[in-house]
Amino acid sequence: MTDTTLSKMLDIKHPIIMAPMFLVSNVAMVKEAMACGIAGCIPALNYRTLAELRSAIQELKIAKVAGGAFGFNLIVNKSNVKYQEQLQILCEEGCDFIITSLGSPQETIRKAHEVGIKVFCDITDLAYAQKVEALGADAVIAVNNQAGGHRGEMKPKDLISLLNEHCNIPVISAGGVGTKEELDKMLSYGAIGVSVGSPFIASKESNITEEYKQACVDFGAQDIVMTERISGTPCTVINTPYVQKIGTKSPWLERTLNKNKKLKKWVKMLRFYIGMKATEKAAQQATYKTVWVAGPSIEHTKQILPVKDIVEKLIH
Repeated sequence: MTDTTLSKMLDIKHPIIMAPMFLVSNVAMVKEAMACGIAGCIPALNYRTLAELRSAIQELKIAKVAGGAFGFNLIVNKSNVKYQEQLQILCEEGCDFIITSLGSPQETIRKAHEVGIKVFCDITDLAYAQKVEALGADAVIAVNNQAGGHRGEMKPKDLISLLNEHCNIPVISAGGVGTKEELDKMLSYGAIGVSVGSPFIASKESNITEEYKQACVDFGAQDIVMTERISGTPCTVINTPYVQKIGTKSPWLERTLNKNKKLKKWVKMLRFYIGMKATEKAAQQATYKTVWVAGPSIEHTKQILPVKDIVEKLIH
């Protein structure tokens, strides 16, 4: 595959990051990703304890000897009470990059750069992209309207073009990639690489339930809907019978409290906590109350495959 800035930036063969996915991403998946010449990323919140996070970094550092790159995703707002300690461990142990989400990355950028770690920031619009550029971000992760989870509102081409026109840092596109054709399309729009998540959910190495994986095989792009019931912010999920039953709008009381400026922050934090617990339960056990996060690129998921085979579909 043609070399791009992302390949050079992370010293990888192919301009692909296996995106960080809450409760899905794990060390086994990232090790396979690195063996295939791409980068892999894990949410720091996937680890219950700081000791587990440190152990994961150490294991990945050993695996990286054979090539590839790895990083971690940090939620950098107040909803993540472990943020400061997670950042400290990442800086102490070292990794190739950190992807920041949901908050100001200023402290993360400063501390990560002191130890040679690159920082990429999730963005959905130009205004925030310009803010993180001014703070010293190494690149932006442009989350478009085809992404899974918390997605943006702009089409991939429009968002990438807008950012390249008004920003001076590289653009990594997130969303809408499940094949090599779609990857090449993002590069043609001006992205230096792509962040790919949903196609890796149904991988042999992910330790979620077989039901979650099979849902990604059985459902397609037309089955993805937006719900406010996970974090209070619109999030894409598979439209299971349970999702249809409970609806996708926040409860009336929650919407009312969100109109109060003083209470809004606390309501958001509570919804985030409740939603993450529900998502965790769905990932780890199959019940009739199932909420599975995924994006429309599961359209290309036809069977449960090893990570290496999924990467092959993206590069050939």
